[in-house]
Amino acid sequence: MSNPAVPSVLFVCVHNAGRSQMAAAFLTHLAGDRVQVRSAGSAPADAVNPAVVEAMAEAGIDISAETPKVLTVEAVQSSDVVITMGCGDACPYFPGKRYLDWALTDPAGQGVAAVRPIRDEIEQRIRGLLAELDIPASA
Repeated sequence: MSNPAVPSVLFVCVHNAGRSQMAAAFLTHLAGDRVQVRSAGSAPADAVNPAVVEAMAEAGIDISAETPKVLTVEAVQSSDVVITMGCGDACPYFPGKRYLDWALTDPAGQGVAAVRPIRDEIEQRIRGLLAELDIPASA
C-alpha cells in the first residue's frame, strides 16, 4: 500500500540487472523513506550484474542481495514517476503519471571500470530528481 504523501518512483530497464538497480539503490540511499522506490524489467535477468554490484559497493551501497524483478502493470499504476533507462523498454501508459527516459550506456558485459561513469551519471540524475521532487538528499 503506497502512502499518498510519499512520491513513488519506478525505474525500468529490460533486464533490471544494471542501470535500474543502480538508480533504485541511489534513490533509496539518498531519500530513505521519503520516496517509495521500485525497479523492474520486461525480461529480467537471473541476477544483478556483478560489475554493477562491485561499482555500487565502491560508492558505499550494498546491492548484493537485490534480484531482478518482472515489470507489472500494477507497478506502473502505483507509481507517480516512471523512468526508463534508455533501453527502449515499453511501459504501459497511464494518464497522470510522469514518464521520463534517461539515455544511459548499458553496463551489460562491461567491467567495473566501465560501470563507474554510468554509476556516477545515475547518481547525479537521482540528485536532480530529488531536487525536482523537493526532497533533500540525506547523504
